[in-house]
Amino acid sequence: MTPASPSQPWWRALTREHWFVFVVASLAWLFDCMDQQFFNLARDAAMEALTGKAAAAVNASYSMSIFLVGWAVGGLTFGALGDRFGRAKILSVCVLLYSVFTGLSAFSTGFWDFCFYRFLTGLGVGGVFGLSVALVADTVPDKSRAPALGLLQSLSTWGNIAAGLIGMGIGLLAARQLLPLGLASWQAMFLVGAIPAFLCVFIIRKLKEPQKWVDARAEGAKRGIKFGSYGNLLKHPKWSKHAWLGLVMCSAGIVGLWGIGNFHPRIVRSIIDAQLAAQNLSADAMNSEKAYWASVGLLLQNIGGFIGMMTMAKLAQIKGRKFAFGVAILCSFASTILVFTSLRTVTDIYWMIPLMGFGQLSVFAVYAIYLPELFPTSLRSTGTSFCYNFGRLIAATAPFTIGEITKRLGGNIEGFRTAGTWVSLVLLTGLIVLPFLPETKDKPLPEE
Repeated sequence: MTPASPSQPWWRALTREHWFVFVVASLAWLFDCMDQQFFNLARDAAMEALTGKAAAAVNASYSMSIFLVGWAVGGLTFGALGDRFGRAKILSVCVLLYSVFTGLSAFSTGFWDFCFYRFLTGLGVGGVFGLSVALVADTVPDKSRAPALGLLQSLSTWGNIAAGLIGMGIGLLAARQLLPLGLASWQAMFLVGAIPAFLCVFIIRKLKEPQKWVDARAEGAKRGIKFGSYGNLLKHPKWSKHAWLGLVMCSAGIVGLWGIGNFHPRIVRSIIDAQLAAQNLSADAMNSEKAYWASVGLLLQNIGGFIGMMTMAKLAQIKGRKFAFGVAILCSFASTILVFTSLRTVTDIYWMIPLMGFGQLSVFAVYAIYLPELFPTSLRSTGTSFCYNFGRLIAATAPFTIGEITKRLGGNIEGFRTAGTWVSLVLLTGLIVLPFLPETKDKPLPEE
């Protein structure tokens, strides 16, 4: 293929091989995100079924924290292994892990085996982002890198939207008692989530490693450079600075979404609870209605998220990575405060949830573009995964913190709203490190 001229759109520079890598990496991350959202949708109902209604709210927070710890451990481990042994090879392992253990979550019989499956799912989920963006960054031409990575991240919302639509369908089937084998709606979600991800493993196995990584690996062997070494990452003056500052930057957005924003279904469920209280529905019918509306909320959140990601990806290309992140994190903070303080009616759901999705998810498009540009080939997946996934350990404390504050404030929905509002201040820490990070717009990927 003839290289694209500067006036041509970025996709003109991609060959058939480039497109194959992009599509497969995007599918791996899309299905990853779909399975994450099935957990968000199924978590509260699963805890009610497995631990009882009285303990469900607190146990849901604990299960989220355990999932995030698994995510962090998997990201740190598989990110380094991707630099060391190949991005494509390790990506297939991660997808296999999260698909199998998502499915096994449906067969949980109590709190601890549920959390065990969620931890192992988190291991696989954690590795996918860093490996996918490193794979695409090392494969496509420099001109196409930023828009391709922005689109890869934006397409993840399609996985979230698919989860919302499937969740709505399962909720409707459950309400009519049409689910097969006597499955509860939360069990059906986990089983459905496992299927496409598992099939994706066989496609990933056809991926070749990026030539840039193959060449750098051969050159590194001659020069004694260790690939995927946390020692090299954290001792090198330049890369360690990028790693620690990037960690703070990522932790802000991750806490905002996974520690706070992804608990919005609890607010939605409380609104639907109040609306349906006078209808004298059975417990099963009430749970099905709440599951349906939680899926509606997820759908709306990710429609806003897709628009937000595409907007911030474009802004990052025009105005720079740092400017785009600053705008995105402020949007995330403002929209989160709005939802936790003012979301009170069904009508509010239709416009406040998309606004929160726009703000909270737009941050992640900047991460996808910016993080691989901060590290050399020998540390690209390692550094990206360190920033993106180590922050999960910090984010894992947020659900616990919100749960404890909620309990101290009476354990009701108003206590939960207050707790989420205070914890959302963490989002603003992302602004602190921006002046100390480099601007990478229009620069080639760094090397040793």
